[in-house]
Amino acid sequence: MQKTVNILNRKAKFDYEIIDKYTAGIVLTGTEIKSIRMGKASIAESFCEFHHNELFVINSTIEEYLYGTHYNHRAKSERKLLLNRKELKKLQKDSENKGLTIIPLRLFINEKGLAKMDIALCRGKKNYDKRETMKDRDTKRDLDRIKKRY
Repeated sequence: MQKTVNILNRKAKFDYEIIDKYTAGIVLTGTEIKSIRMGKASIAESFCEFHHNELFVINSTIEEYLYGTHYNHRAKSERKLLLNRKELKKLQKDSENKGLTIIPLRLFINEKGLAKMDIALCRGKKNYDKRETMKDRDTKRDLDRIKKRY
């Protein structure tokens, strides 16, 4: 088992403009937390939606626990996120605006051993914004190479 778990959504910062970040708890069953501690999860294609004033993460994959029995969990299922009521209301109001969505950025285990998820209120980037991001990344990499030489 890994000591630290840090599962990232690498494409999120490239595909979306991040407006606001939150850290939420996640409701899991026994075998789900065991799979996460082994690093067998993916949030690459997931997103968050509201159902009856509660926030759920959709399309996240937590692989079945290798040593689980017939009580094992389903790999793809909706999982409830835990936030304060004030934060939930603000997120729900903001996500109803045109073009804004809630995307998970990182799934991790905190120092107390609890599974947490960093989520962000995002707006999708246009193609020219993505090209600008790639250009900035390339110039930063070139500057770092030049600085390393001297």
